[in-house]
Order: sequence, then structure tokens, then C-alpha cells
Amino acid sequence: MIKKTMLILSVIISQITIVYGQKSNVTKEAHLGLPKSNELFKEIFKLDSIFFNAFNQCDTVVYRQYISDDLEFYHDLGGVHYLDKEMQSVREKCSRDIQMTRKLVKNSLEVYPLGSYGALEIGVHRFYEKKPNEKEYPIGTYKFLHVWQKKGDKWKITRVISYDHPGIKN
Repeated sequence: MIKKTMLILSVIISQITIVYGQKSNVTKEAHLGLPKSNELFKEIFKLDSIFFNAFNQCDTVVYRQYISDDLEFYHDLGGVHYLDKEMQSVREKCSRDIQMTRKLVKNSLEVYPLGSYGALEIGVHRFYEKKPNEKEYPIGTYKFLHVWQKKGDKWKITRVISYDHPGIKN
């Protein structure tokens, strides 16, 4: 199962790399993925906001509601981990004195339909830390892919790829 998932994710990443690596005469107004006015784009944008608001506010109950039981999280430095490790990581983040928050980089979000399965979300996000009695400061800007599955009216993230972490040692 993991080999099949890795193959699919490798194909997705290679296609994205090809698209981003090509030089073109496309204007700055061009938008990859669905237009921002598309209902699926709006829905995934809203889900991203709710999901990461829960992350930022350390609301592990809401955060967990948006993660599939069979989550596979691939990190370019840390390898793969699953649901239990992800929830442990968030709980540890929330128990620290230093607050960490995530913000989506404006206009970086791309959404692609995945047939009747759900949607692919691709974007760039920036993480910040704030020590007690100090101002918030950026700690890094990274790329991500989320595979969202829709069952009935519920959306859950089944796969995550977090990549392009230059300068970070694991």
C-alpha cells in the first residue's frame, strides 16, 4: 500500500516539478489549478483555514476531525509518519512555551479536483514562532500538498507531503 501511495505521490510531484520548471510566456494573471471563483477552490480554501486555525489555536479536537484515520504524512526530512505521530507532534507543539503558527502564503494556493475522490491542495505556507513577551517572527516558508477525500459531506486529509525545507537539519 505504501509503495503504491509513494508511486502516485512521486508522479504528482514530478508533474508539478515539470509544470513549475517550464519557462513560458504566461502572464502573471495566469492561475494554475481551478480559478479562485470555483466552488471547489472556495471549499478547499475554507477547509485549509479551519484546519490550520485549529493548529494555530491548539484545538486538537477540531484538528483531528479533518484528518483521516489512515493518514500518511510524508516529510522530505523526516520520512513518513501516520496519524498517531501527527497528533503527538501537534500536542507537543502546543505544550511548548514558544507558540508556533502557520499562515498560508497569499495567492499560493492551487486546487485540483481528484474525480469522485476529492481534491488536491498545493500551496506554500509560512511558519512563525512567538516567545513569551516577544514579537512573532518567521521561522520558515515551505511547500505542501494535501490530498482531501470527501465522504458524504465530510472532508478529511488522507495524504500530506511537506517539502522544500532548505537549511533545516532533522
